[in-house]
Parts: sequence; structure tokens; C-alpha cells
Amino acid sequence: MATEPQKLMFVPFSSALDAGLWYKLSENKLNVYGLDESPKPVFGFYYNGYSSGPCRLSLDFTAFDSKAEAPPRHCKAEGLLYLVNTIEAFKNFKQKEILQATAEQIFNDIKSGKAMENPNLLTQFIMLSFADLKKYHYYYWYAFPCISLPDNVLVHKQRLLKDCFTNDMLENLMKAYDEFQSLNKRLQAFFLFQQTNDGKIIVHPVSMLTKLMSENQKVIFAFYDPCPASDFPGWPLRNYLYFISYVIGDKVSEIEVVCFKDKMQNGVRSIAHSLALSLKIPPVSHITECSSTVGWEKNERGKMGPRMVNLSHSMDPNILAESAVGLNLKLMRWRLIPDLDLELISQTKCLLLGAGTLGCNVARCLIGWGIRNLTLVDNGKISYSNPVRQSLFVFEDSLNGKKPKAETAAESLKKIIPGLNAVGLTLSIPMPGHHVTDGVLEQTKKDITVLEQLISEHDVIFLLMDTRESRWLPSLIAASQQKIVINAALGFDTFLVLRHGLRNPDDVDNATETDAEILKGNLAGNKLGCYFCNDVVAPGDSTKDRTLDQQCTVSRPGMSMIAAGIAVELMVSILQHPLRLKAPACTSTDSDFQSESESCLGIVPHQIRGFLSHYHIVLPAARAFKKCTGCSDTVIKSYQKDGFDFLFMAFNIPSFLEDLTGLTQMQMESIDADILSLSDDDDDTGSSM
Repeated sequence: MATEPQKLMFVPFSSALDAGLWYKLSENKLNVYGLDESPKPVFGFYYNGYSSGPCRLSLDFTAFDSKAEAPPRHCKAEGLLYLVNTIEAFKNFKQKEILQATAEQIFNDIKSGKAMENPNLLTQFIMLSFADLKKYHYYYWYAFPCISLPDNVLVHKQRLLKDCFTNDMLENLMKAYDEFQSLNKRLQAFFLFQQTNDGKIIVHPVSMLTKLMSENQKVIFAFYDPCPASDFPGWPLRNYLYFISYVIGDKVSEIEVVCFKDKMQNGVRSIAHSLALSLKIPPVSHITECSSTVGWEKNERGKMGPRMVNLSHSMDPNILAESAVGLNLKLMRWRLIPDLDLELISQTKCLLLGAGTLGCNVARCLIGWGIRNLTLVDNGKISYSNPVRQSLFVFEDSLNGKKPKAETAAESLKKIIPGLNAVGLTLSIPMPGHHVTDGVLEQTKKDITVLEQLISEHDVIFLLMDTRESRWLPSLIAASQQKIVINAALGFDTFLVLRHGLRNPDDVDNATETDAEILKGNLAGNKLGCYFCNDVVAPGDSTKDRTLDQQCTVSRPGMSMIAAGIAVELMVSILQHPLRLKAPACTSTDSDFQSESESCLGIVPHQIRGFLSHYHIVLPAARAFKKCTGCSDTVIKSYQKDGFDFLFMAFNIPSFLEDLTGLTQMQMESIDADILSLSDDDDDTGSSM
């Protein structure tokens, strides 16, 4: 049954204004415009990949820069700013006259042929504003001028593009569209396309319309539609239809229009949901004067009237900077990672043990991810050799007695982001193999108490120290408190980034995974080993009887940046995984093995081992070691039961941890087995002679 033609309806533009726009407008008002009320050019942009929400035209701090480019896949729109000096002038502004004048300019551009050569002139806007710079109150009203269409513009048929185009046709159209846009400096909002006899689709600029019509070519009109709704076209179609009616309305009475929507769905680009309309249009070329116009935006109450925004609490440059630094993260969530939980990341508290080469780079990467609460711990001072490798220090920091690393790093971070909660603390971490004498006994106890409290107050612990033994105590404390621990260590041209497993002794002891299952990424996060699980000896003094190059971490300059970046990315992947630390460890890039071990950011491995000399990375995983000196059930329970007494013996008695965990006995059994094996070989050899 045929349906009756329907009157064509449109979804109007809605202004979307960034706080940076008002900051820039205030700056221009104070430093450039003064009392000048003449109209100023402004620029906005719109996008057609939204899946919901209004039909937005956005303005940000670039709105006053004519050379500023719109973001990728956004159309640039031109407008005029009418910035008045008083609230009375704002109230008494002649809105109807300004709207009519702008619409008449569009009408004249259509008549003169300018719109044929530059159809982007069809989409313009007006911004009327008054800025009360004492109170930071901003009054504004937007208009998107359109020439009123005749009432007899009717919709005969309305379908989704996927219902009238095959998949091959859709693919060909997308390719032709991309080729067409690549030839232009800015994205074209209006275009034509036609299908040849052999099925090929060609996209043409609007300037080709007259030529194609003279050749009796059938063309389909298309425009970049910012409307998310699936059943109505967006506002830019209004003036486009008037243009079409004026140019060819006396030659054809029906046209095909595609409301082109270029969206990303589940990471896949698609135009299938674009709206295809069959329209009846009347001729308007006989009209010599611009008819009535529409376009003023309704306010938040749905009435015709202005709006007001109060930014008195957010116009501080520090606050604006805080908003701006999150732009990259918000853009990631727009289309690439809609499931990204930025609030969870920003609320995460990070403790960085070590504020040297790794610590500085990890801190820089953390703030890039939106971390706003972090503490840096180090007991060193900045030397002359540090600033070239440690990105939060400068030469002056090494003068006049040398500044402490942790406090200086925290201050540098706050210069980058003034609102950052960054704390630096000079603290020595007691270590096995470094004897605790009576003279430092009380200070050692205080240091341990502070370290325990710091780990308790933070969500993620980064171990970024120079020595192996300095990682032991925080590894133990964090394991007992079930914290996320990220370990990063450097060699000359190798690095290791490792997440400690969530300590659950029962799960570790009852593990049944085979080696093949581990390789498939089936080793659960609560069964993964820590930094010390692969060692069969307890940590000791690694700097004793070593030359300078053996005491220092000598590595290629790029290693710390690579390792630091991967360490932070691993942390964020853990936070975004639904199982958090229990996420299974992926050891393969094979997609068949990745489903359970993926967060919205990808896989969550146990270890990342990099080899810069071969530009190679491997992703091993290892089960927790029952006799581990850092995270085994025996060590954790002894620490929880005996506290400092246990730690004191671990610091002062070289074999204490090995005896406690059974490593000593295991080593003896291994020696005995080697002796027996050697004896058996000797017997076999003797009997063969």
C-alpha cells in the first residue's frame, strides 16, 4: 500500500561551546576588540559520526583563528560574532534584521553562482554575545540562518542507504567519497554522485551540477549530515534544497538526496545507516527576493531566547589547563574506545618508588593518561649527569648542593599541570644484604612504617629502582596488601616490564595449568609470579665489590622511555580489564587466544621483555613460585605475624630468606642430584671401556 507524501522535517543545529571559547573571547575583548561592536568572523565545525545526541555545531578556542583547521572528519562552518558592550544592548539587539541580512547574503550567493563554486557558504551561523568580565557571566544566542522553503517540498520515499544499495555499492561509494575529499584542502559538506552503467560510482563537486544536467546525467545529491537521528535529515539540508530548487527546479520536479552519515561502529566504519530521500521540489528561480527566514536557537527551556553560562569558578587559567590536558583522552573515547573509563583512571593513586630515569618518564606518561594523584619516593639528589636522562630535571637543579630528586620531580610535574596532586618524599628503603646497625635501627623502623603507610594509601605501586634488592620490601608489603604492582627494569639494550600477580596462596598452590595452556594465555592473574619468583637465591647487596659501571644502570638512552611507556600502558590495561589483577596473562598475538585476556585497550600480558638490539618483544608468563622470597605464602605470613622482627632478620642474615622458604634445602638437593648424576655417568663410562 502506497504511503502519502509527507512534509519534510529537519533537526536543527544545537550549539556546543567549549570553555576555551569563552577564555579566548575574554582575552580578545580585553586586548583586541575593546569597545568595537562591529561583527567579527568566527568559525565552528560539525561532525556526522555521532550515534546519539543533538545535531551539534561546536566552537572552541580556535573559533577566532581563520587559519585553524577543523578536526579530522569535521566540516568547518563560517559565522559572524556580534559582541556587544552592555546587557541592554544585548537585550535590544535586532535579531530579526541580522538573521534576515545573513539569509539574504546566502540567497545572493545562490543567485550569483558563488554557492555553486563554494557550497560551504550555504552553512553559516550567527553568534550574539555579551561578556560580563567582572563576574565571568556570558550571555549568548546562536542562529543558523535558513531561507524558508515552499510548503510543497514533500518526501515521497525514505529509506536507509543499506536498503537501496548493495554492500559492493556502499563500499564503492565510500572509496569514491574518500578520493573526492582527499582532493580538497577542507572537507566538503555538499557533493554529488552518480552511478555509471557499469556500476561504478563517481563523486563530483557541486560545481559540476550544471554540466551533468546538460548531459542528461542522473545525479544524486548528498550532504555531510551532522544529525544522529536515523529518520530525519540535519539542518544543512534546508539551504542546500533551496539551492537545488533554484538551479534545477524548473527542469526536474523530483530528486534523490542522501544524508551522508560516516560513523564508526564497534571499530568499523560504515555509511550504511545514511538516510536516502526521494523528494518533490518546486522551482524557485523566479523568486527575486529572499523570503522569510528561520534559524534562532531555542534555549534550554525550549523557548526562543538566549542562554547564560556562569564560568566564575572555572575561568582560572589553571582550571582551563586542567580541562585542556584531558582533550586527547576524551577524543579517544569519542570513537576509538567508547568503553574507556577515564574516571577510574583519574581517581587511581600511584606510588612511584624511584624518581630517576624510569621514575621521571613513568610520571610524565601517567599524567598524560589523566592520573592526578601520585607520590614519588627517592633518597637521592640530582647530580650533573641526571638532567639529560631524567626528564623532570634541569641543570640548575644540580647546583648549590643538589636538590632532592623526589621533591623536585613533584614540583616539576605541578609546573606542567598546576592542579596536579603530586608529592615528593625523600625516603630510604631498607634492603636485604644491607645490614641494619644499632645506629640506624630507629630510623629504619620509621622508614618501614612510612613505606607501609604509603603503599596502603595508593592503588598502584611502580617499582623503578636501580637495584634488585631495593624492590624486595615494597614487593612484599604490596603482596600482603594485594596491591597492583608494576615492575620495570633496564639492561643495556633490554628491558623488563612485569605485573605482579594478585597474591592468593590457595590459588597458587592448587594451580593445574599445563605449559600449553599457559602459552595460550590461560594463566589467571592471581596465579602469576612476582619479580623474585624466577630467582632461586635471596636478594643481596648487588653493589658490593662492583665497579662504577656495574653499580649504575648503564643503558641505551631510549630504553627508559620505552620501558616507562609500556609500564604505564600495562597499568591502564589492567585498570580497564573487568577482572583487573585477575586478568589472564596473554602470551600470544594470535587472536584466537586473546579474547579473555583483552581489555578495551587490548591484551594484558604478565611480562613484556624487550630487546632493542633486535627491536624484538616477547610476552612470557610464569606461575608464582611456592618458595619465592618475595611473595610466597610463607614469607607473607611471617611478615604479617612478626613484622619488624622478621624484616630485621631478612636484612641482617644473608641466608635467612633462603632457609625460611626452603630454597637452601632445594639447592642442596640439586647439588646432591648433580653428584649422583655425575657418579652414574662415571659408572657407565667405566663399564663401556
